[in-house]
Amino acid sequence: MGDLWVLLLLPLSLAAFHGVKGCLECDPKFIEDVRTLLGKLVPVEVPGRTQLLDRQHKEITHLSSKVSHKDKMLRLLDVRNVVKLRVWLKEELYKLGNETWKGVFITQGKFLSVRQHLESQLKETLKNFAAVACSEDCIVTEGPVLDCWTCLRMTTRCFRGDYCKDENPKKAENREIALYLVLIAEAVILASAVLLFHFCISHRRKMKVIRRTLKTYLEKKLEELVGVVDTDDEQKDLETLKSSSQSQTGNPSSVESELQTGT
Repeated sequence: MGDLWVLLLLPLSLAAFHGVKGCLECDPKFIEDVRTLLGKLVPVEVPGRTQLLDRQHKEITHLSSKVSHKDKMLRLLDVRNVVKLRVWLKEELYKLGNETWKGVFITQGKFLSVRQHLESQLKETLKNFAAVACSEDCIVTEGPVLDCWTCLRMTTRCFRGDYCKDENPKKAENREIALYLVLIAEAVILASAVLLFHFCISHRRKMKVIRRTLKTYLEKKLEELVGVVDTDDEQKDLETLKSSSQSQTGNPSSVESELQTGT
């Protein structure tokens, strides 16, 4: 059943795509003006003149549709810039008409140069307008806006959805949520790193203070122990000196007994 619906809707979609135009094709008068200007550039006696003019006319007028269909964001353009592009193209064709005819090949080269310049200007203008119309701050645009695919004029100043590659608003919302979560995760990781760094630095400072205090305490205790040992050594030295002096002078009671015995 699904395949049947696809087959039924395919001709409609192809017909709709076939009806899509470009920014320069939305004005029938402009199309006729381009045809008239091209006819003045090629002399009547040139062989294959009709085929040459038809081919050049088709390539010039269909150039805008070829450019705008490459990207959905290139389908919008304000009418003021559309008019500027049309005026520029007419002026270029007028300039070619005032030049001397130098043959088919040289004229075709000039047509190619005009188309390349037109394509470059059209791309740049469409991209610049898309950046303005689809921006977050929604810069105000002046005048109506032309949908180059449908030739409809709109007064909307800010665009979303299909015009700005946001085909599914839900997907865009999910992307914003994902971006928000990523930013939150990065903030948490950064805060954790800062806290860890602060903890390591403070812990290192505390350990330095503890080591310094412990070193001072041990040095003080060592000095006390050295002082006690020195005191003991001094006492021992005094006792040794005292005993040695007594042994040298002798015992006075024994001397008196010896004297009495002699008498």
